Order: sequence, then C-alpha cells, then structure tokens
Amino acid sequence: MAELHPACVPLAFLLGTWRGTGMGAYPTIEDFSYAEEVSFTHVGKPFVAYAQKTTDAGTGVPVHAEAGYLRPQGDGRVELVVAQPSGIAEILEGTVAGCDIQLASTAVLGTPTAKPVTATQRRFWVNGEVLFSSLAMAAMGLELQHHVVSEMYRRA
Repeated sequence: MAELHPACVPLAFLLGTWRGTGMGAYPTIEDFSYAEEVSFTHVGKPFVAYAQKTTDAGTGVPVHAEAGYLRPQGDGRVELVVAQPSGIAEILEGTVAGCDIQLASTAVLGTPTAKPVTATQRRFWVNGEVLFSSLAMAAMGLELQHHVVSEMYRRA
C-alpha cells in the first residue's frame, strides 16, 4: 500500500469502506430507504478516491452509484469532483475541519437526457465510529433542499 500523501492527512479519517443505511425524500418522489456502501481510498497521490453505491433497502436492487475524487487544497479547503451514471457531474468546494467536510457546488452539469439539477451541497462527518453523509439538491425546478442522509459503519 502506498504511503498517504501529506496533503491527504486531513482526510485520513474517511479512509476505508463504510456500510449502512439511509433515508431519502424529495417533493417530486416518494420517500425511500436504502442500503449504502462508500469507499475512500488512496494511491499515494494528492487526492482521495470516492466510490458510492446504494441498493433498495427492501429488495437489494441497485438504485444509484457515483464516483469521484476529494482533492485537498491546504488551509482546510477541499474540492470534490463527482460523476453519476444518471448523466450528472458535480464540482464542489468546501472545508474540512476535524472529522467534518462541508461542500457546496460551484457547477453542476448534465447530459442532454439527465434530470435538471442546478445545485448541490454535501457533507461527510464522522462521530465516533459512525460516518454520516448528507446531500441537499436543487432539482426539477425546485430550490436547494434536503434529499438524502445516511449512517454507515467502517467495514472490518
């Protein structure tokens, strides 16, 4: 395993694979629950790779996936680039303070067939042995609002 790049030390609390459950809501869809797995890995370069997948909590059928990179910028600043198979790509900027990362989109792009998403906010935070993840979005002509939140535990 490569040594963690010094720029990534503030993100070390995320490293590993986390599994858990979450709840989602949005005015244009029915509320839902899901199972989630998130991995944060590194290869010794100045970024941390991010991969996420969810399944329907009741059926186990795949629901969503996304992948990207956390890019520490020093002085507590961090960037996140995320691509989704739904045709949406996000560029976010934010801060890392202790075990808390808060990000807001600077650009959200979509393919011609993607649903219209105009803004996102994401947060990853660890409290004890639990990773929490949340996403707010402005989509389908609506203002920025809560969409999903999950609670995950590091896989041994």
